[in-house]
Amino acid sequence: MPSNNLESLTEIELEQLLNRQKLPRHIAIVMDGNGRWAEKRDLPRIEGHKAAIEAIRDVVESCGKLEIEALTLYAFSTENWKRPIREVNALMLLLRQQLKEQTEELNENNVRLRAIGQLNRIPKRVRQELERSINITQNNTGLILNLALNYGSRQEIVQATQRIAQAVKEGELKINDINENLFANYLYTADLPELDLLIRPSGEMRVSNFLLWQLAYAELYVTPTFWPDFRKKDLLLALIAYQQRKRRFGGLNDQFQ
Repeated sequence: MPSNNLESLTEIELEQLLNRQKLPRHIAIVMDGNGRWAEKRDLPRIEGHKAAIEAIRDVVESCGKLEIEALTLYAFSTENWKRPIREVNALMLLLRQQLKEQTEELNENNVRLRAIGQLNRIPKRVRQELERSINITQNNTGLILNLALNYGSRQEIVQATQRIAQAVKEGELKINDINENLFANYLYTADLPELDLLIRPSGEMRVSNFLLWQLAYAELYVTPTFWPDFRKKDLLLALIAYQQRKRRFGGLNDQFQ
């Protein structure tokens, strides 16, 4: 069914089109468009970030109910420190507040929180709240909510390379031990399922230094919807588009029927 026809359907109708046996195991989302959402409404940029909270809650809840295994959200990149200090401080305060307010709900919904990135640069109070939330939810068995904080994929790859080089230097590894599987085990996402689907709201056609290694065979889905307006229906449209793709992994169609 053409995508423009799908958009006219209700959430219930879209759910009926889903094949529950072919859902992605791991979804990643670049939470983009908050600032532009606010600017279109003549509001301060931080209001766009505040409005995005409802999108996060809706998507986390939806992924949990669909039994998606992992959801990685690009929350703050290594490049985001270049933004005005007032915006950065407001973002960190908002993150701390939401961790305080939402952890109980995450726990009740069997969501396990975790985080990737250079977390040592995150302000101490935010980091402490993050660690508290991770500890509270660590035994949950449902959706893994993976926050990418102070994250940059090039930095992640360089760091993995350094750790492998150190292991070779110390005699723990041999050069011939290094392959794709071993390298992947040195990444932040080593214990997560392979990434299947990347969703990019706001219409931007770039991956923004996000999960570059992990994206090798992931499907990309771009929507013009700004992240604060992204809801369950938008997620369902992305999932249906994903299920309509032919994932060949470099092979031929008939090999993956």
